[in-house]
Amino acid sequence: MSIVIWHNPKCSTSRKVLETIRARGIEPTIVDYVKTPPSAAEIKAALKAIGMRPRELLRRKNTPYDDFGLDDSKYSDAELIALMTKHPLLIERPVVRTAKGTRLCRPVERLKEIL
Repeated sequence: MSIVIWHNPKCSTSRKVLETIRARGIEPTIVDYVKTPPSAAEIKAALKAIGMRPRELLRRKNTPYDDFGLDDSKYSDAELIALMTKHPLLIERPVVRTAKGTRLCRPVERLKEIL
């Protein structure tokens, strides 16, 4: 089974999800999305697969969320996605894609839905 994880090695939840995948004997494709940010098209595809709106994928803690005033509803979906591509820390993590689907695996237990 092919698995891709948008991973941030500094995030404990992301590390736990990666450990869980590896414990199943699977070595996923790891995308350190902070160093290699996904494109707008990749973010849109992930959002569609998850069934989320861009605002739902925003991370607030330890990001420039407050600096940009992202609580303001004035930002369009396209603007939020553009900000995520430029500031990937704004993307909540980890996002995992398998043959069974794509999920934001926060909490870790969501991983079970797609393994």
